[in-house]
Amino acid sequence: MVSCIVVADDLTGANATGVLLRKQGYSTDTILNIVDGDINSLTDCECVTFTTDSRGVDAKTAYNRVFNITKMFEGSNPAFLNKRIDSTLRGNLGAETDAMLDAMGESYTAIVVPCAPASGRVTIGGYMTVNGVVLHKTEAALDPKTPIRDPRVQKLFEQQTKYPVASIYIKDLDKGVDWLANEVQLLVHESNRIIIFDAITQEDIDLISEAVIKSGIKFIAVDPGAFTANLAQKLIVPSEVNASLNKILVLQGSVNPVAKTQMENFWLAQQVYNVYVKTKLLIQDEETRNKEIERVVQDILSHTKDYELFSATGDGIQPEYRLNLPKIAREKGCTVDELSNVINFSMAKIAHEIFEKEPNFQGIYTSGGDVTAAFCKTAHTLGLSLQDEPVPLAAGGELIEGDFPGKRIITKGGMTAAPDAINVCIAKLKAMLNM
Repeated sequence: MVSCIVVADDLTGANATGVLLRKQGYSTDTILNIVDGDINSLTDCECVTFTTDSRGVDAKTAYNRVFNITKMFEGSNPAFLNKRIDSTLRGNLGAETDAMLDAMGESYTAIVVPCAPASGRVTIGGYMTVNGVVLHKTEAALDPKTPIRDPRVQKLFEQQTKYPVASIYIKDLDKGVDWLANEVQLLVHESNRIIIFDAITQEDIDLISEAVIKSGIKFIAVDPGAFTANLAQKLIVPSEVNASLNKILVLQGSVNPVAKTQMENFWLAQQVYNVYVKTKLLIQDEETRNKEIERVVQDILSHTKDYELFSATGDGIQPEYRLNLPKIAREKGCTVDELSNVINFSMAKIAHEIFEKEPNFQGIYTSGGDVTAAFCKTAHTLGLSLQDEPVPLAAGGELIEGDFPGKRIITKGGMTAAPDAINVCIAKLKAMLNM
């Protein structure tokens, strides 16, 4: 059954979004040529991406191509639809969004989230930037077919659409899911058919997804792919879940911004069950610490039937939860190293209990040297039998002796490697486990 329909203005965009969906376990096909009678052959595919090859054509032609494809699925009741747009806002944004709205009917609203954190495309204050440079100062302004002259997202849409447009800015995201859901309902009630969201991080995208779903409106996702992939995680259960009995745990103790970016890319690209560890509770007292450890362990163990990949992530990876360890150390009359050790060994204990209670956990990825050392000590591991270097400054191999001999491990420093480093390491770990 087709649950997600993606209509992209070029083949590269269709494939890019399709790959994101496929990495999360959804069967996905990119369709190049189709007529009405062919749609019945797509029933075995969960996600279908189409290309209209319409980025450089006139607005009327682009409208017709998108409208005709979308109309084929009228009444099929997919979980959601996506109008895949260019990550630098080139092409017939307004005409193609109008086409999908018209094909689906007046009860639908377009939710635009022009953000691709993994490639540095973000929107703040209504302006799109690419790696910190406003859009019209980038190479997008030099595109020979569809040059960008204005970095304001709402302005670009208003120049092309026939419908009212509204925006929700980054400052509003701090007001939370309930406020955002109510604001979406209000803007729809005021007859806005296109609502544009600022977004900078994967967490912003996740918050927006939750709010839009909670609002209860019928919507079309308009974005370069990250928003759609996040929605899919929340709205579609992939048929391939639990295809393997081997489970992998990612133990993330680093609070470095590099590690944060890598984890965001990991969560986006694959279906992962993540639990944030409340590090503040780990350093309060022994009873509070043990309760937090048990909470995380039980949360992960209760979802082992539904996922292959899990992550236990120290919440300090988010700046708003990062602890001021020097200040806390002074208040408690101890050293920063002592506090860090408590956190690291607590994270290690979480991993140890998970591996001890669920034998299907066969692989672990650890980020940060201190966390890795704490895990090995907690597991009474003699050492690591090194076998590979998945990415620079990462090591893969097996645990030697101890509580979990032969279990596979990849470990990497929190400040090293490229944004996709964790995905590369997990792919290697899966290969090591023959998953």
